[in-house]
Amino acid sequence: MKTIKLFALVLGLALLTTIESQAQEVGLRFGNFYGNNVAIDGIFATGDFSRIHANVSFGGNGLGVDALWNPIYEDIPDTDFKWYAGFGPSIYLSENFRFGGAGEVGAEYAFSEVPITVGLDFRPYLFLVEVTEFSAGFGLNVRWRLN
Repeated sequence: MKTIKLFALVLGLALLTTIESQAQEVGLRFGNFYGNNVAIDGIFATGDFSRIHANVSFGGNGLGVDALWNPIYEDIPDTDFKWYAGFGPSIYLSENFRFGGAGEVGAEYAFSEVPITVGLDFRPYLFLVEVTEFSAGFGLNVRWRLN
């Protein structure tokens, strides 16, 4: 058990360092995922129309890592909002290891006066390794734009 917690801590610190050094947006994601209630949230551009939305969640029972590819990232017509959809792997490290996939659909607003983006998304999860389980939840994202 101590080995798993130490591994989770080292992995979390490595991912946080990567998110801080490479991301175009960095912030927090609030919601209920894996029993955790807060995540470090980062956006990495992969092209003009897609991005990676990565999270490292903690604050509850363990450490969760999501890396979701958003191939759909477009304007909502006649508004200042953008919507996005995507999918990717999801890992949860605790007493029980879980590995599976997650989906995501959401909308966000980028303020023009300050470099802050606020969004709300819905994520369904399907875990297949160690336990087979389906769950879903909403998240509130607040991120600082770095460029």
